[in-house]
Amino acid sequence: MHNFLDPAILFFIFGAFAGAVKSNLEIPQPIARFLSLYLLMALGLKGGFALHKSGFTLEIGLALGLAVFLALIIPVMGYMVLKTKLNNFDAAAIAATYGSVSAVTFITATQSLEQYGMAFGGHMAAAMALMESPAIILAILLANRARASATGEQTSMGMAKILHESFTDGAQLLLLGSMLVGLISGESGQKIMAPFSIDLFKGMLSFFLLDMGLMAAKNFEGLKGKPPITLLYAIGSPLVHASMALLFCKLLGLSLGDTVLLMVLAASASYIAVPAVLRHALPEVNPALYMGMSLGITFPFNIILGIPLYTYVAKLTY
Repeated sequence: MHNFLDPAILFFIFGAFAGAVKSNLEIPQPIARFLSLYLLMALGLKGGFALHKSGFTLEIGLALGLAVFLALIIPVMGYMVLKTKLNNFDAAAIAATYGSVSAVTFITATQSLEQYGMAFGGHMAAAMALMESPAIILAILLANRARASATGEQTSMGMAKILHESFTDGAQLLLLGSMLVGLISGESGQKIMAPFSIDLFKGMLSFFLLDMGLMAAKNFEGLKGKPPITLLYAIGSPLVHASMALLFCKLLGLSLGDTVLLMVLAASASYIAVPAVLRHALPEVNPALYMGMSLGITFPFNIILGIPLYTYVAKLTY
C-alpha cells in the first residue's frame, strides 16, 4: 500500500489513465528528454558520492560480476523459450529487450528503498550501466545467425557499429561520467550538488513518470492480435528473472538493498536503448511488438506491483 501512496507512482497511474481515455495531455519531447537526462545525471552523482565513501570492496566486485552474468544469461534463456513459439527474429528482439534494463524502473526502485530506509551501494548505478549492452550484442548475433541460415545474407549493420552504439550511447555515458564526477568530488561535491541531485529529484521523477504513464497507455494498443506467449512473457519473465537474481544474490551474500536492486534490474526491460538499435539491426521485427510488451505491460507492472513485491520477497528471504 505504501507504494500506491507515493506521489511519483500516483502520477504514473494518472498518466496511464489520461492516455487510456485519449486525453490530449502530453509532455513535449524535448522536456521529456531533459527529464531523462537529469534523472541519469542525478543518479550517477549519488552513486559516485556513495562510492567515494565506501571505496571498492569484494562485495562490490561480486555485485558487478553478477550483473554482467545476469545480462548474459537472461537473453539466452529468453531466446530459447521464445523461439519455440515465435520466429527467430521476433524471439531475438524480445530477448534483447528483456535482457537489457530500464533506467527509470531502477531509479524508481532506488527512491522506494530510500523511503523504506533500506541502504544500497552507489555501485549499483554502475551495475545498471553494465547490464545495458550485452543483451543487445547477443540478440544481434542470434539474429544474424538466423538471417544467414535462412537467406544467406549478412546483416547490413556491422558488429563494429553495433558495439559503438551500445557502448557510446549518450545516456549511458552521462550516467558513468556523472558517477566519475561524484567519485572525484566526494563529500564537498555532494554538499554543492545537493540542491540539484537530491532536493529536485522526487519532483523530476514524478513529472517523468507522468510522461511514462502516457506512453505506456499508447504502447499497450500495439499488442492487439499478438501471440498469447507475448502477454505471458511480459508478466512471467520479470518474476522468473527477479527470482534468479535473488537466488544468486543469496549465494554470494550480497546486502539486502543491493539484492532488491539487482532483482529489479533483472526483472526490467529496455524501451529506449534496445529499440533504438533494433530498429536498424532487426528491420524484420515490428517495433510495436517489443515496445508494446516492455512499455505497455512490463514497465507498469514493475512500477506499480513489481518493486514492492521484490522488496517484500527479499525481506522475507533475508
